[in-house]
Amino acid sequence: MEFADELADGVKGAALPSIQQSLGLSYAQLGLLASVPLLLGGVLELPLGVLAGDGRLRRAAVLGGGVLFVLALAGVAFAGNFAELLTAFVVFFPASGAFVSLTQASLMDADPERHARSMARWDLAGSAGAVAGPLLLVAVLAAGGGWRDAYLGVAAVAALAWCGVLARGRQQAGSAAESPRIADLVAAARAAGRWLVLLEAANLLVDVLTGFVAVYLVDVVRLSPAVAAVAVAIRLGAALAGDAVLVLVLERVAERVVLRTTAVAAAVLYPAFLLVPGAAPKLVALALLSAATATWYPLLQARLYGTVPSPVAVTLTSAAGLAGGLGPLAVGVAAAAVGLPWALAGLALVPVAVLAGAGSGPTPRE
Repeated sequence: MEFADELADGVKGAALPSIQQSLGLSYAQLGLLASVPLLLGGVLELPLGVLAGDGRLRRAAVLGGGVLFVLALAGVAFAGNFAELLTAFVVFFPASGAFVSLTQASLMDADPERHARSMARWDLAGSAGAVAGPLLLVAVLAAGGGWRDAYLGVAAVAALAWCGVLARGRQQAGSAAESPRIADLVAAARAAGRWLVLLEAANLLVDVLTGFVAVYLVDVVRLSPAVAAVAVAIRLGAALAGDAVLVLVLERVAERVVLRTTAVAAAVLYPAFLLVPGAAPKLVALALLSAATATWYPLLQARLYGTVPSPVAVTLTSAAGLAGGLGPLAVGVAAAAVGLPWALAGLALVPVAVLAGAGSGPTPRE
């Protein structure tokens, strides 16, 4: 499921220039495509924390979310205008929350003592899907197809993943943690606030940047859409390598040390990506940056799960996503006002925030 989810995200990032040209979208509309689904999806995902506390409801939510997941991908493929495309993306985000996030919660419940290592392996599977996404688009374009055909291919893969879930059989009732109460959520929000803020800040230099990098390479660096798609594949391939290395590194190095080291590296590599002249040097800087920032999500998410029970973590992550959804919109609006290079330049503050947050405050329970 994580592979299918990130496969869809990888296709989206690589296909965005083609989608923009096909439907005549503005920078502001691109920002809306990234932000509105996150905001509305966050509202619709809030009950998932309660569902995550019951085995039967969790399975029903996963299967129902999987059906919507496949239908949303098909909706993107057949969208004829901005409104239809936006609607399909809005449906996709809560569907992904039910289909994927609840499965992640089950993984965390299965081995509470190995949150970071389990998240590293989970993220590695997702990175493999993210790398395959742009490669799928390149293959479809080479065969004479278009971005719509690529989305239909992703829908087929997601349908196979859903069939795999169905074939596993019913989960045992009560296998998940107990459903959280309102008082539990309030107390947990205070304890987990730092990790929630860091997760959303880090996402600006991970998923949000991935959403704009192909457009940046086409509009600013003047590469072709096909070359930009390959560049996104390079970025995601480097992230896959970073995830693979993280699985090995966590056997010997503390999580906080990894966070600090990668934050320092990103603080140097991201400005280099924006400022260095020439396509090849930019791609090298992008690859190194991607390997460094790939470690942030699994480590920060593991810290969140180490601070609060999994049902609470799911609910709080959805709530935090409401605020985080403003990030892509802010980049899109800023790009329309001052230009895409300056809009992306503001993200240089993200590594500083990760470095400061990772190195301060108490360590959550393991």
